[in-house]
Amino acid sequence: MTEAGASLAALVRAAAAQRPDAPAVVAGQERLSWGELDAAVDRSAAGYAALGLAAGDRVAVQLPNGLPWLRAALGALRAGLVVVPVNTAYTDPELEYVLGDSGAVLLVTAADRAPVGGVRVCVGPPEDDGPAPDVAADPGAPSFLAYTSGTTGRPRGAILTAAALRANQEQCLALTPPPVRADDRVLLVLPLFHVYGLNAGFGLVAATGACAVLQETFDPAGSLTLMAEEQVSAVPGAPPMFQAWLAAADAAGNDAELRRGFAAMRMASSGAAPLPEEIWLAMRDRAAVTVWEGYGLTEASPVVASTLATGRAKPNCIGGPLPGVELELRDTATSESGGDGPTDDDHLEGPGEIWVRGPNLFAGYWPDGADGPGADGWLGTGDLAYRDADGDLHLVDRRSDLILVSGFNVYPAEVERVLDGHPAVAESAVIGVPDPRTGSAVRAVVVLTPGEDLTFEALQEFAAESLARYKVPTSVHFLPSLPHSLTGKVSRARLRELGLTGSESEPVAVGE
Repeated sequence: MTEAGASLAALVRAAAAQRPDAPAVVAGQERLSWGELDAAVDRSAAGYAALGLAAGDRVAVQLPNGLPWLRAALGALRAGLVVVPVNTAYTDPELEYVLGDSGAVLLVTAADRAPVGGVRVCVGPPEDDGPAPDVAADPGAPSFLAYTSGTTGRPRGAILTAAALRANQEQCLALTPPPVRADDRVLLVLPLFHVYGLNAGFGLVAATGACAVLQETFDPAGSLTLMAEEQVSAVPGAPPMFQAWLAAADAAGNDAELRRGFAAMRMASSGAAPLPEEIWLAMRDRAAVTVWEGYGLTEASPVVASTLATGRAKPNCIGGPLPGVELELRDTATSESGGDGPTDDDHLEGPGEIWVRGPNLFAGYWPDGADGPGADGWLGTGDLAYRDADGDLHLVDRRSDLILVSGFNVYPAEVERVLDGHPAVAESAVIGVPDPRTGSAVRAVVVLTPGEDLTFEALQEFAAESLARYKVPTSVHFLPSLPHSLTGKVSRARLRELGLTGSESEPVAVGE
């Protein structure tokens, strides 16, 4: 049995000892057993030692999904180093900031390049045939520095320890049924540099000795073919992936390839952003797959809640907390009713801010552990949710995105769902803008469906059919596209950075 707090590298070692010949990784034409992967990790760890790196040094890994990423990250962990996963889409200024902030001494990349900010570069993971360093890992020491998306400013490095990552694996595997079993073949197309793909993806594969089927970049049609060929039985996904698979079936004119790709599927899960109800229903009806939705955050390593925890698969629902995770909804100290305010007859509790406590929480932000869990172990997530009559959780919005209009809460996601229902609207985002009368007002940022036309007045009239007056947008800004995060979420922070929250912004149609 693997000891508590074991690192990902230690889990690979354990899987190699228990099932050395079992398939561990499929990556294109490359196939490695657990024994072969373990040996490759040893060579990489020896390579880091040969470069003169010492335990505790930070190593930045900027590689796409594939065996090189696994060798680079796992080899660093085995050598006692701290891994800094880097988004492959980062520009040089973004990369230089992360390298400087983390104090990384080495950058592992896919192509040769000049040093960045004085940090030397290694093309691909280093390898050496010498003995691998035998570093006794401290479960409470930093294992990964996972830089957040920086929605409220500069990205910050969340300190993820081996103990926290291992705790979240155990919490996930305590679910019934578990998201990954030893006999599963798991599609990993979620980026390994993101904590979702890293721990809820490969971490669970390593913890169970399952087989990872890696895809470097997401190609909807290609991944369906790969899933059919490899008999993929589990996939951790994000909403854009399920949307793309359905779109690929639409383009083909039938659902044959969609069903073939999901024919062996035992467990499909979705996280990182809310899964639209119509996508959840379409996957159930067209692919014959139930998508189990969850919720998490980088600082929780990452999974906090899932419909698997309640056994009730519902659209627009994140279920309940994982075993071993405590979760509370706390008052946001803002008004919920009065006047023509909202009525929450369907809400058993909330909306309130999600607070969590458990051994899976991070150790604060690099370098000094600032803003981690409080002395009582609780961490405020900034996310808002409510409980329905079954006790199941439903996400509402980010507390930082909440718009307070004349003392009433307006949740952007609620308004966006209504706006997106207009046939001329391809996509929308809602942000708050200053208003001298109400404190804040609702502004819609809208992308129109190609060939469609829409006036502000018509959009406002449409919204008023479903929303209380104070929730209806008082202005609209039309854009050709919206900025998105890595996991497909619309970045409201980026819209604010673009200056769309000013009281005067052109071209904006302003209502009364």
